[in-house]
Amino acid sequence: MTWQIGMAANATIMVAYLLISFAIVVPLARSGQLRSNPLGAATAAIFFTCAVHHGTHAVHMLMPTFVAGDERGLAMRAAWGWPLTVWDIVGAAVALYYWSLRRSYASMVKGAALFEDLRKREQQALELNDSVLQGLVVSKMALDLDDVDRAREALDSSIASASRMITDLLGSEHFSIKLLRSSAATVEGAVDGAPPGGDRG
Repeated sequence: MTWQIGMAANATIMVAYLLISFAIVVPLARSGQLRSNPLGAATAAIFFTCAVHHGTHAVHMLMPTFVAGDERGLAMRAAWGWPLTVWDIVGAAVALYYWSLRRSYASMVKGAALFEDLRKREQQALELNDSVLQGLVVSKMALDLDDVDRAREALDSSIASASRMITDLLGSEHFSIKLLRSSAATVEGAVDGAPPGGDRG
């Protein structure tokens, strides 16, 4: 009885892992990321090879049913005791549980988004850096011209822009960047006539 349960569990794992592999490969292929996204391709390959591995177990145990005297299949049936069978049941349960979660987390695992293209992340990082850098440059120029209001406006705009971009990256509606002080110490120096960040003495 143990080999029948083990065969069914291995077949379940095979089907689930094959579907996971296809669920990764197909979107990557459609978006042209099979070569540019090695992490996604390697993950799909892992699931595919595991599916083949468990599938061969199921096939070997089933073979004596169709081929009389199949020694390998009979030997595998005899060797498949309860420890292996229980572990196969656990593996099949985990595989089925994974598929039950895909509906709840559809936005996270939809298409190739599970393995987002690194070029997209690099572009987002460059945009974030550019936004912050531009704000700092404008703020410094304004301070050099003793235009404190313009400097504060540029900083606020830069911080708000960075906050929005990081919120989009992290997917959190509650994430925000806030200054620990309402105004920087260098602003007071500029008001007093001292150069920002310069030596008062």
